[in-house]
Amino acid sequence: MSTTSVSGAAADLIAGLPADFRWGVATSSYQIEGAIAEDGRTPSIWDTFCQVPGAIDNGDVGDIACDHYHRMPEDVALIKSLGFDTYRFSVAWPRVQPRGKGPVNPAGLGFYDKLVDELLAQGIDPWVTLYHWDLPQELEDAGGWPNRDTAYRFAEYSMLVFDALKDRVNTWTTLNEPWCSAMLGYAYGLHAPGRKEYPAAIAAVHHLLLGHGLATTAMREASPRKLDIGITLNVATAYPASDAEPDTEAARRADGMGRRIYLDPLVHGRYPADIVADLALEGVEIPVQDGDLELISAPIDVLGVNYYFSQKFSGYAEDGSTADEKGLPISRTIPLGRPKTAMDWEIVPEGFTDLLLSIARDYPNLPMVITENGSAFEDTPDENGYVADDGRTEYFTTHLAAVAEAINQGADIRGYLAWSLLDNFEWAYGYVKRFGIVRVDYDTQARIPKQSALYLKELAEAHRAR
Repeated sequence: MSTTSVSGAAADLIAGLPADFRWGVATSSYQIEGAIAEDGRTPSIWDTFCQVPGAIDNGDVGDIACDHYHRMPEDVALIKSLGFDTYRFSVAWPRVQPRGKGPVNPAGLGFYDKLVDELLAQGIDPWVTLYHWDLPQELEDAGGWPNRDTAYRFAEYSMLVFDALKDRVNTWTTLNEPWCSAMLGYAYGLHAPGRKEYPAAIAAVHHLLLGHGLATTAMREASPRKLDIGITLNVATAYPASDAEPDTEAARRADGMGRRIYLDPLVHGRYPADIVADLALEGVEIPVQDGDLELISAPIDVLGVNYYFSQKFSGYAEDGSTADEKGLPISRTIPLGRPKTAMDWEIVPEGFTDLLLSIARDYPNLPMVITENGSAFEDTPDENGYVADDGRTEYFTTHLAAVAEAINQGADIRGYLAWSLLDNFEWAYGYVKRFGIVRVDYDTQARIPKQSALYLKELAEAHRAR
């Protein structure tokens, strides 16, 4: 696909996006910064997890990553050259508040202070994410997110950043993808800190949301002006494999644990009763204390939506049974039969539209911004390092059209931030998987915009020229 070949219904939908629609890119601190032991930064849970044999593909580590800590002005100029008006980045907690306690580290905070100034000087709106998974290791040693005290430590850290940047930053996200922090980190052991303790993971869900509520309330009270404060969730559409009750129940449970267990307390001030009952069957209780849900449901101004794929669920095992050896109902994913990305994720753009409309229906009057959407493919650079990434370009086309279709049907969606600006450290996959719209040559740290970057630039510039 050339950068000018989009036509037909998708092109018409994208061309009709609202006039004030945001166009941006996103990154996260641990995935790009490197400099893990410079200027007072202390280890995070990801520094520790990277040292666990077999935890990360190829034994990769985030010590250097994209060296963004030393190349930040160059990267901001790159964002500007690609025509984006918004840049979402995260702050590394152990860089700003070493060991997760005590006063601010001036050198660490100074990096983000300079980043914000650089962005503003280039006419780019900075969007701060306060937590994108790099918990200080000392707080994990004290129990991590399953420990209620971590929520209070997060609120304290958040205010260190907020007090320094609130005069220049208009949009704030507390947490990125609490599902990943809780479930991949504490239930399944696939992400840092690598624990497999399901009750602890459910406690982590609650304490992450509590930390969000505490930080949101504190920032709101300290805000000198109207700011947009929110949270970012990774969510998807859960389709039942059939109309049979075991399948519809499996899809209900998946939707409940992936979407409603976060959005119901955030918006409605309660956990979904059906999910509370499901957890009780497993002997697990959400550790709610008096006043928690009032804090968690503090009003937010924007919901960040991260979307990559949707799934189909069955309540039947392959042998036709509907319960496991513990008597609990079966839930398993079955293929939708769609093309897949290099992550083995099926490409389901209509699931994106269905998701956005379901959020608009179930949680009305909640503005959304797509804070992450993108894909990994097996990039093949030419002799100059340029990647003609047809698959990724097509992915952006279909998913932007899906967003536009949701807007046309009444969803309040105010922007689209592509994941990701750069190829980077892709968590447990190390440097094997590449999501960037800009190729990074990890030997030289050269940045080479891919076809998809030039495509998104064309779209953004054409949109602004209307």
